[in-house]
Amino acid sequence: MQHKLERILPKVQKPARYTGGEYNQVLKDSSKVDLRFALCFPDTYEIGMSNLGLKILYGVLNNMSGVWCERVFAPWGDMEEEMRKNSIPLYALESGDELREFDIIGFSIGYEMAYTNVLNMLDLSNIPLRSAERGEDFPLIIAGGTCAFNPEPLADFIDVFLLGEGEDLLPELVSLVHDMKGSDRLSLLKAAAKLEGVYIPTLYDVEYNDDGTVKSIVPHDGAPAVVTKRIVQDFENSYFPTETIVPSTEIVHDRTVLELFRGCIRGCRFCQAGYVYRPVRSRSAEKLRELGVSALKNSGYQEIGLSSLSTSDYRGLRELCDGLLDWCEPRNVSLSLPSLRADNFSMEIMERVQKVRKSGLTFAPEAGSQRLRNVINKNVTEEDILNTCRTAFEGGRNSVKLYFMLGLPTETDEDVLAIAELAYKIVRLWKDCAKNRAGGLRITLSTACFVPKPMTPFQWEAQVTAEEYMRRVKLLCDSMRSRAISYNWHDAETSIIEAVLSRGDRRLGRVLEEVQKTGGRMESWSEYFSFERWASAFEKYGLNPAFYANRERSRDEVLPWCHLTAGVTEDFLWSEREAAYRGEITPDCRVQCTGCGANLLYKGGGCDD
Repeated sequence: MQHKLERILPKVQKPARYTGGEYNQVLKDSSKVDLRFALCFPDTYEIGMSNLGLKILYGVLNNMSGVWCERVFAPWGDMEEEMRKNSIPLYALESGDELREFDIIGFSIGYEMAYTNVLNMLDLSNIPLRSAERGEDFPLIIAGGTCAFNPEPLADFIDVFLLGEGEDLLPELVSLVHDMKGSDRLSLLKAAAKLEGVYIPTLYDVEYNDDGTVKSIVPHDGAPAVVTKRIVQDFENSYFPTETIVPSTEIVHDRTVLELFRGCIRGCRFCQAGYVYRPVRSRSAEKLRELGVSALKNSGYQEIGLSSLSTSDYRGLRELCDGLLDWCEPRNVSLSLPSLRADNFSMEIMERVQKVRKSGLTFAPEAGSQRLRNVINKNVTEEDILNTCRTAFEGGRNSVKLYFMLGLPTETDEDVLAIAELAYKIVRLWKDCAKNRAGGLRITLSTACFVPKPMTPFQWEAQVTAEEYMRRVKLLCDSMRSRAISYNWHDAETSIIEAVLSRGDRRLGRVLEEVQKTGGRMESWSEYFSFERWASAFEKYGLNPAFYANRERSRDEVLPWCHLTAGVTEDFLWSEREAAYRGEITPDCRVQCTGCGANLLYKGGGCDD
């Protein structure tokens, strides 16, 4: 492989993506291991190497006796072209061996637009795309990640889906595969289906009604009627990678990342992660400081970021920041806090964060009006947002990024225009706070099209059409005149395909295969995305994207993912949807248990926050 790469790497941009050899990578003798696992991330090296989940699974698997886990990333277009031209199959970075030589190929999928990359990576490995076309001598193909909560569009291609957190579940599956080496594939799949959190698509028969909706999903051969996700029970002592691989080239998040807690106490009704990662489980500040310092020592990074769905909700944040900064400040290591909320941001937090290096502030009000924020259960008021900005301005900041969604359920033009009104209030606030300060204000507004996601209260909602989304974008754009405000918006067509794949069924497998065969890959990148290619594939197979994206579901419709659960009951999700239309706020989990059902998964007795 090294000889082959020497010929082609000078012809591609960023060759360090494809060479391996990084500090802290795990090397083993392939002749002395019992099972080889290819951990695949269906996007570029820079994005995959920034993914904490990938680092956790890499460490967990390589800590298993007799197991060697190696990394595989999707090649950029120039590298793929050279690989195909020179008959070089997709290979693992550590050994350079092609994927056909592995026992298990596992994909971590967190974004629907990566589906075509999954297929393309199999194709580059000379592995048949469809499970039914792979014989006993091919690797077992598995997948996990957030997208596994509706895996149906990929059901024809993946042998095993893992629902939930993989630290405990993945080793169990790997051990089973090891113990059943020599058994036929069907026997292995039937045995795997008995593991909690494992979903085997071939063990379920799907029927459709004449109107195209799902009629029934029926298990067979002993598969469970409902597959329930797995969670890490002892999060305090669960594995955390303190000896991570140091990339050979710059990556998206080029820093140490410290995970504070899993789950979220909030109940934003649009947020899939907030529901599927329940219940909340935290690490202690003492444990986190120990892990963070150890990770920094082993990597040499000059920045550590605190990570969770809502970092400022962590109870021990002040103690943790003080503990980390005692070590970081003398070494000029900066501390960053993404995922802050406008309702609990303080001067104290800001002062701690900027002790080493100042950075811009980013908040996500999601909606411009209080009415719509109540609908989506975003428990943030306009006063919270303005107070947060005042704190930032008085502390010396002069830039703020604000993220919103357009097309949320019940949204009106008044709600859209309220985004601009809020921005102008921030401009006026700046003028009051920074009268004698040099430099100007920079407000960056960004909007994305709302995508209804499975296992949320809005899973039944219709997405607005591309034309309607762009009308609202123009309405907002035309209402802003200040030079201090810049406005960016996500394109509508990508969001449509995301919505289709998010709530799709197995019939989309043909569409995905057609898109991949006609050049579809790296669909989350504007350089590669082609709506026309998708439209052509839908037309070829007589499927209408609007059926999946722009259609409201009824309460009694069988949803494609109804046989899978993240622990939150459907009755609770529906009650939250009804509360949304009444404009009612549901308190966060720390104030009052809402009875969503997720705490029943936690053998510790309920949410630990």
